[in-house]
Amino acid sequence: MSILIKPIITEKATNDSELFNRYAFVVSKGANKLQIRSAVEETYGVAIESVKTMNYPVSRNTKFTKSGIVHAKTGAYKKAIVQLAEGESIDFYSNI
Repeated sequence: MSILIKPIITEKATNDSELFNRYAFVVSKGANKLQIRSAVEETYGVAIESVKTMNYPVSRNTKFTKSGIVHAKTGAYKKAIVQLAEGESIDFYSNI
């Protein structure tokens, strides 16, 4: 099972990477900070200062429409913010 699922490429995450050298990833729910650190270092070949993780729970909502009640659910996921060492960077667009 892979630890890194995908990088998060949003406006906020891109701005964070340009200004503070922090990159965001969606990671496996069972992964800890040491596993995330080694996976990013191995995959991208960079030195890491710190790793911060956040668990997002399942969110459910209900909408009342003309056709009836519609139930929606988004899945739970874990997000990791990786602070790279000074002078390091990750290029997500190099192999497009």
